[in-house]
Formats: sequence, C-alpha cells, structure tokens
Amino acid sequence: MSAIRLLVVDDHQVIRRGVRTMLAEGGDEFALVGEAADGAAAIRLAGELQPDVILMDLRMPGMDGLETIQQIRQQWPTIAILILTTYNEDELMIQGLQAGACGYLLKDVDLDALLHAIRRAAQGETVLPPEVKERLLTHAARGLERSQSLPRQGVLTEREKAVLRGVAQGERTKEIARRLGLTPRTVETYLTTIYTKLGVDSRTAAVVVALEQGILPPL
Repeated sequence: MSAIRLLVVDDHQVIRRGVRTMLAEGGDEFALVGEAADGAAAIRLAGELQPDVILMDLRMPGMDGLETIQQIRQQWPTIAILILTTYNEDELMIQGLQAGACGYLLKDVDLDALLHAIRRAAQGETVLPPEVKERLLTHAARGLERSQSLPRQGVLTEREKAVLRGVAQGERTKEIARRLGLTPRTVETYLTTIYTKLGVDSRTAAVVVALEQGILPPL
C-alpha cells in the first residue's frame, strides 16, 4: 500500500517541524511531500503535489485558511483537508467545515489521534471527534429556530437522509452500503445528489447544513 501523501500548511516553522516529527512516528505509512507558510503557497503546492491530505491552519498572514480551503476544494475536490489549529472557537470550526474541510483538530492533539484522523481523511471520511460533534450540535440547536424561518434547500428523501445519517455517525461508504443494502457506488451517487440539494461540496458541510436546518435529528 502506498504512503498517505501530506501537505502541511502553517505560518509557524516550529509547528511545521513538530508535525513533521509526529508524522515520522507513523513510519512508512505517511509521507510529508510539502510544507507551506501561507495560503497562496498552499494552493500552488496543492496543484503541483496533489497530496492525499492537507493539514491546514486557519489564521495565517495574507490569505487565511478559510479562503485557502475554499479555493483548494473548488479546484481539487478529491484532496482531503483537515484543519489543525490552536483556535478552539465554535464559529471558526463551523466556518471551516462549511468551507469544505473534512475535520477539525486542535494542535494539542495526541499522536495516535492525529494519525487516525489522517487515515480516515485519506479514505474520504468525515473526521469529527466526540467533543467536536457535541459543539456542532449545540451550534445547530442555536441556529435551528432561525433556519426554520428561512426557505429550505432541496428536501432530502428518506433514503438520502439515511445515507447522510450514516455519514454524520462516522460510517464509511462501505459501511453505509452494507447497512442499507446498497452498492458503494450507489451510496456515492446519493451523496452527490445530497450535495446538490444542500448546496455544499463535502460530507462534513452536508452534515452541518442538515443539522442546522433540522433535516437530520441530533446525533
């Protein structure tokens, strides 16, 4: 099996060095293919290197992490982006997930949790630790009353809700397919339709919007 190729984006050299050291603990399973100190460099390297996963800081000089995530997702939607930040702020977390990041981690994350998150991101999964899920639900509850007064995006069918519920619970595509008696390809087709109806382009953003609009029940 080929190594998971990573790009680390952070304006602090000491953080990049620390992540590099942590990834080395993962042995041959991980390959750090590039580092960037700002958003513009991150976009350029994402195009040149085509990493499997990007570890992205949010607060950087010039182009911030949110705009960088949006631009990378628009140009290379298959690249998974994991936010790795010191800022434990709910609004920033929501904005990052809505921008297209597949997960949100704090820089004090331990080695095992970081490597596990990278593995899941590389497999196209949503990475939402329990504490992040709890905060996401709190945010959704606050916004539910407001969103109910707004016109909803395309309403999901029951089968689409079942697929998205599996995503919200951290199930992989194969696990969702097995539970619902579908093929993995059919699950991916459902996800594409869900993205279109909700006006998003990633699993995590779909879960965020569905929770905010009350389309999905609390996890």
